[in-house]
Amino acid sequence: MPDFESIEHRIILEMGTGNDLYGQDYTKAAIRAVHDALHHSSIVLFKSLGYAHKDMRVQVTIGVQQPELVDCALVALELPRGRAEVTAVFGGLDVTDPEQATTHVIATAAIQAYLPIVTGQWKLSTDV
Repeated sequence: MPDFESIEHRIILEMGTGNDLYGQDYTKAAIRAVHDALHHSSIVLFKSLGYAHKDMRVQVTIGVQQPELVDCALVALELPRGRAEVTAVFGGLDVTDPEQATTHVIATAAIQAYLPIVTGQWKLSTDV
């Protein structure tokens, strides 16, 4: 009997943007970016192929100008399925309004979902 191994493969990549216009709240902007990305996807393969949502690892990367101000644990709570891993990195955009003495925070989010695929069970195309 062949010895099959399970290898994790990325099955989804979604992107979104979010902002906080007046509170300069990087976590709020990050959560809005995650919501924007989630509203672009529908993962129907779980039911179709018999996978459980808990099998999915969800890797979220948030880009903001001050990544240390993002509460990654709070952002992870926004993911409705899978095992979330959230990282904040330098990116996004801060737009300063000197007349109003405010900074508008724009965050970007990349959400990647991974599933363990048993070698030999499915054939994944290498065509790009």
